[in-house]
Amino acid sequence: MRLLFGIILSLLTCSVSMGQTQTLNHFLEIAQNNSPLLKDLRNQVTANQIDSLRIRAGLKPQVNLNSTGLYAPVASGYGYAPAITNEHTLNALMGISQAIVGKKNIDAQLQAITLQSQSLNNTAKISEQDLKKLIIGQYLTAYGSLQQLKFNQELIDLLNKEEALLKQLTRSNVYRQSDYLTFLVTLKQQELTLAQSRLQYKTDYTTLNYLAGITDTATSELSEPDIHQNILPNEASSIFFAQYRIDSLKLINSRQLVDFSYKPKASILADGGYNSDFSSQAYKNFGVSAGFTFTMPIYDGGQRKMQHRKISLEEQTRQSYKTFFDSQYKQQIAQLKLQINETENLLKKVDEQLKYSESLIKVDNRLLQTGDLRIADLILAISNYFTIRNLRTTTNINKLQLINQLNYWNK
Repeated sequence: MRLLFGIILSLLTCSVSMGQTQTLNHFLEIAQNNSPLLKDLRNQVTANQIDSLRIRAGLKPQVNLNSTGLYAPVASGYGYAPAITNEHTLNALMGISQAIVGKKNIDAQLQAITLQSQSLNNTAKISEQDLKKLIIGQYLTAYGSLQQLKFNQELIDLLNKEEALLKQLTRSNVYRQSDYLTFLVTLKQQELTLAQSRLQYKTDYTTLNYLAGITDTATSELSEPDIHQNILPNEASSIFFAQYRIDSLKLINSRQLVDFSYKPKASILADGGYNSDFSSQAYKNFGVSAGFTFTMPIYDGGQRKMQHRKISLEEQTRQSYKTFFDSQYKQQIAQLKLQINETENLLKKVDEQLKYSESLIKVDNRLLQTGDLRIADLILAISNYFTIRNLRTTTNINKLQLINQLNYWNK
């Protein structure tokens, strides 16, 4: 009786102590803070904001200070023609110019940067989902290894606890020597399994630290992850479809920029300062000037149509990618939901089998009271119970992995 009651009590109470407990949110937060990709994308968004300010600054009057000097000597009639070089010149001018740009043209340039920032922000959100999926997946793997380690540790604690009692009963001829040796072999095999499971957990935990950017070789216990199936958004609000909408707007904006590049361009300019060739009364060569520039494209060999054709091809490519992604997206979502449902059904069957295994242990309890239970049968019953428990843990981890893959699409 002491043997069986000890077994049942150990199954319910034994655990592995590893000190500090770490949560899933702990690793997710550190991974996001350490990710160089997310930092890079945020910096690119900030850089785009600076580019937008640069465009606005370039539309303001541009003031420059310019100065040139030239001396072309003529000796014995040899030298540059003075009529061309004026022999020596000097100018020091303060110039100002103002480009005349239409509001729609300015808006199109700013819109290009805005769309680029939206694209980067959306890419950052997708990258966050990628990182989150990766960390959760590895956390579940490590947590599953921890559960296996705990189960194996429980069995070792149980067998070590009862080994002394069984040895005493064997010496009293209650059980045969072969029964004790069978028990001892099971104990040694379980010790090897425990060592393997401990190594596996350390490996999985170290990998989790590596993915999160944590430089620590210590191993802590992982708390049970709180993962539930989320409601998926519709395509209109999904970040995975947003990129295709942004790309479409970027192509429209590209067409506008092409058209604006063929609009007439004008600017006004003025300068003032000193400009002289020192031919006569150089001290009077202070003055000002004003003017304008105007450019109207007439013919470019058909380059404008070529650029529009190129943009049309990019739009066709975008449509093809979107159609293919939409088909894959729907198929993957349906497949993941089906696998989750099938896994839940499997868990129900495992729970039923677990109840049968517990009932078998109760039957063995009655047989033990009459002395009709063999140690081999008891060991087999315990082994089957732990196998089913391990199967339930593995199946549950698989279910959480599937939910993690499905939740990846929930933004």
